[in-house]
Amino acid sequence: MTTNGRPLRVAMIGHGFMGAAHSQAWRTAPRFFDLPRPVEMAVVTGRNEETTRAAAEKYGWAETDTDWRRVVERDDIDLVDVVAPGNAHAEIAIAALEAGKHVLCEKPLANTVAEAEAMAKAAAAAAERGVLAMVGFTYRRVPAVTLASQLVADGAIGEVRQARAVYLQDWLSDADAPLTWRLDKELAGSGALGDLGAHIVDAVQFVTGETVTSVSGTLRTFVTERPVMESSVGLSGTASSTQRGPVTVDDAALFTGTLSGGGLATFEATRVAPGRKNALRFEISGTTGAVAFDLEELNSLQYFRFEDGPTAGFRRVIVTEPDHPYAGAWWPAGHMLGYEHGFSHQVVDLVTAIDAGVQPRPSFEEGLHVQRVLDAVERSAAANGCWTSLDRAGA
Repeated sequence: MTTNGRPLRVAMIGHGFMGAAHSQAWRTAPRFFDLPRPVEMAVVTGRNEETTRAAAEKYGWAETDTDWRRVVERDDIDLVDVVAPGNAHAEIAIAALEAGKHVLCEKPLANTVAEAEAMAKAAAAAAERGVLAMVGFTYRRVPAVTLASQLVADGAIGEVRQARAVYLQDWLSDADAPLTWRLDKELAGSGALGDLGAHIVDAVQFVTGETVTSVSGTLRTFVTERPVMESSVGLSGTASSTQRGPVTVDDAALFTGTLSGGGLATFEATRVAPGRKNALRFEISGTTGAVAFDLEELNSLQYFRFEDGPTAGFRRVIVTEPDHPYAGAWWPAGHMLGYEHGFSHQVVDLVTAIDAGVQPRPSFEEGLHVQRVLDAVERSAAANGCWTSLDRAGA
């Protein structure tokens, strides 16, 4: 465990796409924010020694190891950052917590409700010893999204009636796009539902301050076989034109949900939306106004209120002012932030919470709730879209 003033020594498990984003954040956050303690990028792990060493040199990690179990047992490691595929989350995070390490775990928390429940249980037990855990729903920390949450909490749009959320990508639109680990249910848990749907469920719950209580959904896999990767590195690599393998996850997920406050929510997650590269969008409608956001224009928030009378209309707020969430640590107003900044804000909030000894958010318990929503969508889809409550956990 860490003590105030001593450097927080971090070990990162995995080093793919998310590893790059997390590395940039661990390296950058201490240089732009006044963190309560220094951060040291101590060690990165991976299965392949050569690629792990290359990642360490590129991203700034001091050491490498090919055995994550050995790393989480090291006395000089304070925090374990889990960016491995979803099927490894539970084993790594639980081992790290039991070894007395704080944990940051990428979303979705796990591949199944049972795994997520075990992780939440381990986190609760660790918290009693002062060891803390957080799940990485990073889009909460885009300044415009944080501002939207603050506006709704302050009553700026009145009582929430409806939420609409979509996450649209197009990288699987081509039927010959190669097979990757994200298309294997054993490794990824689910497809667009878990990869993208988890984000929009968390975004709606974060902004509204409410939870999804029941769902009605459908899932679809449009391309059931894809070219096998000759080398699998993230979304890149060379695909064989002759050998094809099965896709065992969904390409698209559509579902409707009820909110704990009585409102309705609609969700769409797809990786086959041509022309949409990373379009996470939501609109929250209340009794007196609304807020709307699009990740592809992440520096702005749309805000509407009836009280503006004859001039009422959605106003575009550029969320880069010094008094906006997180923005004051970066550039002068109007100088835009990017995708990577949310990860830096995640580091800031996590390190601050650990130093203060308070539970960072979102907690593993919140990650478990999102997992239960995803599970309910899968159960609903298997039952031809019938309304399904979250009160019965899936395996």
